[in-house]
Amino acid sequence: MTTKPPIFIVTGGTGASGEQLVRTALAQFEEAETPVIRVPHVQHVEQLEPVIAQAVASGGLIVHTLVDANLRGALNDLAQTRNVVAIDLMGPLLFRLSGLLGEKPLGKPGLYRQLREDYFKRIEAIEFTVDHDDGRKPAELALADIVLTGVSRVGKTPLSMYLSTLGWKVANVPLIPQLTPPPELFRISHRRVIGLIIQPEQLITYRRRRQQRLGMSARTAYSDLDEITDELEFARRVFRQGQFKVIDVTDRPIEESADEIITYINRLT
Repeated sequence: MTTKPPIFIVTGGTGASGEQLVRTALAQFEEAETPVIRVPHVQHVEQLEPVIAQAVASGGLIVHTLVDANLRGALNDLAQTRNVVAIDLMGPLLFRLSGLLGEKPLGKPGLYRQLREDYFKRIEAIEFTVDHDDGRKPAELALADIVLTGVSRVGKTPLSMYLSTLGWKVANVPLIPQLTPPPELFRISHRRVIGLIIQPEQLITYRRRRQQRLGMSARTAYSDLDEITDELEFARRVFRQGQFKVIDVTDRPIEESADEIITYINRLT
């Protein structure tokens, strides 16, 4: 693998679409490890010179998706003056669409994202939730809309993922009697933390199913009734300590538990 000169994505928005297109093209080249660098939210001509300078110094090229005609023209002119390759992904398309539709483009960056804001919020929520599953990144718990906590197999992950598809950024924190919960769990607002509880008999069923899938022996503390009863009592102590809202998920579909959580959270705002 050889590192190649970088490709700079210059855009008035976030640059996600431009980067996706560039990476789609790069996938056709097996041996090239090419850095792709976004230069987002370009609104003024003064922002163009630094990226031109970087492209000159690194021997890289520029791909831009600027919808503002003045910025697009300025970037093309600067690139030509400094002998930098600049590929305009947006200008020719806007020109052809203008002729086809019989009207001028608005030239405002970010309109596509604004039109699909709910969709992008859901994507961000899903990415956040996956990234903060099973106690990962406890230092970022304050960034979550909702934090779920409870013992193993109580249903934290599937409930978290369901809530994320509705646009909620969710983190979940496992409770293990031998381990002290992360201190961040008690530093954030207790109103955003939901403790999940379940009847021991149902938890045993879930854990034994997992053991079967993993080829584990059923005779372990993981699915022992006394051990599970102790774990659940430990969880209740944590919930009381943090003054967390508690929801019993025994025999409840995910949708029903999610509705209760959303109603509770919305009532606080």
